[in-house]
Amino acid sequence: MLVILVSFAFGFGLALSRIGLPPMVGFLVAGFVFNMVGLEKPQGLDLVSDLGITLLLFSIGLKLDVRGLLKAEIWVSATAQMLLTTGLIVGILMLGQQLIPVALMAMSWQTMLVLAFALAFSSTVFAVKVLEEKGDLTAFYGRIAIGILVMQDLFAVLFLSISAGKMPEIWALSVLALPLLRPVLFRLLDMAGRGELFILCGLFIALGVGAEGFALVGLKSDLGALVVGVLIASHPRASELSKALFGFKELMLVGFFLSIGMKGLPTIDMLLVAAFLCLTLPVKTFIYHLIVNQFGLRARTSLFTSLSLTNYSEFGLIVTAIAVGQGMLSADWLLIMAITISLSFALAAPLSTNSELVYRRTSEWLRRFERPYCHPHDAPIDLGSVKAVVMGMGRIGTGAYDELQKIYGTSICGVEHAPERVDYNRKLGRKVILGDACDTEFWLKLRKDIDLELVILAMPNHQGNMYAAKQLRNFQFNCQVAAIARFPEEVEELSAIGVCAAYNLYDQAGAGLVRTAQEGCRIGRRKFDDQL
Repeated sequence: MLVILVSFAFGFGLALSRIGLPPMVGFLVAGFVFNMVGLEKPQGLDLVSDLGITLLLFSIGLKLDVRGLLKAEIWVSATAQMLLTTGLIVGILMLGQQLIPVALMAMSWQTMLVLAFALAFSSTVFAVKVLEEKGDLTAFYGRIAIGILVMQDLFAVLFLSISAGKMPEIWALSVLALPLLRPVLFRLLDMAGRGELFILCGLFIALGVGAEGFALVGLKSDLGALVVGVLIASHPRASELSKALFGFKELMLVGFFLSIGMKGLPTIDMLLVAAFLCLTLPVKTFIYHLIVNQFGLRARTSLFTSLSLTNYSEFGLIVTAIAVGQGMLSADWLLIMAITISLSFALAAPLSTNSELVYRRTSEWLRRFERPYCHPHDAPIDLGSVKAVVMGMGRIGTGAYDELQKIYGTSICGVEHAPERVDYNRKLGRKVILGDACDTEFWLKLRKDIDLELVILAMPNHQGNMYAAKQLRNFQFNCQVAAIARFPEEVEELSAIGVCAAYNLYDQAGAGLVRTAQEGCRIGRRKFDDQL
């Protein structure tokens, strides 16, 4: 069965990725087809699914700035959205009772309230997957979306505690002492070295300390993984740990999407109700957009944040299971919710992936909702009088900046969309501004009369570099453009749109190593000759 399931997952994932949909949608379809042909779910799939979610939240914690959750655009947005969305969905469900006269829709207003609450959540798994694929986890809108999802997780913990008829045990207060464990965890990471022991150390911290530790005191285990991830996020090797666990997390999350599609065989009535529930997604998107827009976010940022959260959450299955256990809903609603969540993923995936195209087509209408002031982190900034610009100030970008500084002196500037990287580079004396080169507004508000000679596109996302290169051409900047790439086909794509030099990181890394070695040998020989 396992071999067949893996074959289904690969086949449908590959097929849907060929038509522009994320592979996760293919995994959902594979789960439904696997169930429809009457095959039995492999043992341990649910365990793999749970581990995938736990590692996902742990990796979020490794990149999360907990201070950001205290900002109004995060906690106020999350709270207001939950209240407004729950209220509106209750009204829509009441309307559905009149429009869809089936037995499944017969429920009290209290049951509708619980169901609406479940539908008000957005999927952390889906949103993070999409943001990772776009390389926007650290973008401003990505951090807002993640912050709202974290707040929703806190609401979920509170609901689960109340629905169980008890508050967390008194021992739950012990989690307040977790910061005392930080030196111990840091020491473990330092002692683990590299390789398999380092990976096992990460798994121990995520699953043993975080998930199991929280479960023992009556708290949500996934939340424990998130919290302990935040706890060690300041360790110098946190980023390395996130990358080391990436493969495990991705593979186990396949089990999550497969398991959602295996909840049962739907009837026509179930499909009809699920389709009706998906009609509320535009309402949910509009509420997200309307709320975050109040904090001075530009139309593009508000839209991207909203599209990242335009889906239903797997938490809805948990809430539905509780309602079924208490006799508020029939057992068929578990399958309806699974179908609804799956459909929401399938509908939201292309919208989020093509969010830039959606923005271009709706920008004029969306700008009507913009506030008269702009959020400091969302305001485009003038580059000033510069001759060279490096877009993307990661490791490659900073290296390019330092080399170009020897040529252009102070007439060079870096552009980076992550505020923490901007602050870090400024402390080191580099001239770096906060801006997103993948942002249409950035290019629209950029001065066109600057005397640019060279632009280096060093962003980690190939599509981002492609987009920036096209904008440089569209706005007729008369300068040379160079970019990084990872694969030969990416080099060809960049060259086709006028990039004068595309550096293949993998192919040319060896050549760079040889040049460095030769230079080192020459210096070594000179020192040896001088000593003689």
